Amino acid sequence: MKRIICGIVLPGLLLAAMSSTAQRKLLALGPENPPRPVVIYVNPAQGLQFGAFYQGAMGGTVIIYPNGTRSTTGSVIQTNQGVSFSPAIFEVDAEPGTLVTIVNGPDVTLNGSNGGTISLHIGTADPASPFIATQTSPGRTQIRIGGTLTLTSPLANPPGNYSGTFSVTFIQP
Repeated sequence: MKRIICGIVLPGLLLAAMSSTAQRKLLALGPENPPRPVVIYVNPAQGLQFGAFYQGAMGGTVIIYPNGTRSTTGSVIQTNQGVSFSPAIFEVDAEPGTLVTIVNGPDVTLNGSNGGTISLHIGTADPASPFIATQTSPGRTQIRIGGTLTLTSPLANPPGNYSGTFSVTFIQP
């Protein structure tokens, strides 16, 4: 009789253990919670600034790089008249590990305070697109974006202050 009881009890315990394991597997395969929506917030912390420069008769370009340096081409001469230059800075608040792609808007026309216009082409970003958000909120991943001004002639681009708006889209696929 002892052998029968042991024979009955042991398989019963194994069935109970298998049943518990099977239940855990069924629970693991059950319906998943829907994924959390990915939310990104972008703060335009600083505008794109080209500083002061002189234009010669032939025109040229003024380039601001994402690292904050500036260069010119053609007959454009850089000056330091107390007017700063800098890339645009955007602060991206997203979950660390979120993949974000930057899409630059079209070239824009800047209007001058003394008439005239200048063409602005939005440049590259640092970090380059696409990038992965690295900071945990409230920290933010900083993105720096440069640009290029194209000047054609002093008549078309007279001295003055030029301003306008450009668009940059941050996409989380």
